[in-house]
Amino acid sequence: MKQSNRYSPEVRDRAVRMVFEHQADYASQWAAISSIAGKIGCTAETLRHWVRQAERDRGLRDGQTTDERERIKVLERENRELKRANEILRKASAYFAQAELDRRR
Repeated sequence: MKQSNRYSPEVRDRAVRMVFEHQADYASQWAAISSIAGKIGCTAETLRHWVRQAERDRGLRDGQTTDERERIKVLERENRELKRANEILRKASAYFAQAELDRRR
């Protein structure tokens, strides 16, 4: 999933905060999201994603928090690097083992 940097974190936080503060003024949360999204210049679906993530971060909704998602990304990156290093070591070990066999002959 690619994350766009079109909107600054401050704009995102403000938009989410506006939804939480003003959703009682609307018939539904979606109505608040649609209205506020038009005011800040993003799509309602984009703002809905931000709101859902904020709800997960606050413990209001099940799912991975932003911190957990970031930690998983770091661990996956580290895992890829370790797999590459192991593959390099495995190939180097095979190469040197073969060279040792050739040297003994």
